[in-house]
Amino acid sequence: MLKELLRKNRSYRGFNQNRAINREELEELVDCARLCPSSVNAQPLCYYLVWKPEELALVQPLTHWAKALSQLTLPHPGKNPTGFIVICQNQQIDPSLARYQRDVGIVAQTMLLAAVEKGLGGCMIGNFQAGDLKAALHLPEHIAPMLVVALGEPAEQVVLTQVGPDGDTHYYRDDQDVHYVPKRKPEDLILNGKTE
Repeated sequence: MLKELLRKNRSYRGFNQNRAINREELEELVDCARLCPSSVNAQPLCYYLVWKPEELALVQPLTHWAKALSQLTLPHPGKNPTGFIVICQNQQIDPSLARYQRDVGIVAQTMLLAAVEKGLGGCMIGNFQAGDLKAALHLPEHIAPMLVVALGEPAEQVVLTQVGPDGDTHYYRDDQDVHYVPKRKPEDLILNGKTE
């Protein structure tokens, strides 16, 4: 079950805009995230939920997608996400943003796996205009946006492939707009070889 969820949990950059996400669905994802471990159990992360059309229109232009495919405009017109969760850190709990980077990754992956289980998909977006996003959402001074998680019903095909002999791991798209993601083989990742 988990391995299948992991295979389905791709970085989607095209969504069915007819499938709206509601606040309750986003709250369920946060409920999964709050169960995750946290460094020294400080739990400084908090979340801004975006599902209303007017807020979606504010957040989308402040995000930058698929830097490796800079020749494309992604998401394509009409395929924007229908929800966002902005993972933030409450700096009144701890001002160190670097200390909780692991926590941010753990909760983001947890939310995305929970989304896949519901037939949704998403994309972690680290390339966003944090200051502009903070201002657009009227976040208090002590709340720092750390990562944006885009969500929706996937409307594109993402295919896992093996890294070729040249070692190139860059993702790419074919002329049918199928997105390919090269992955290294397990034997290339494990440092100690098999024992005889």
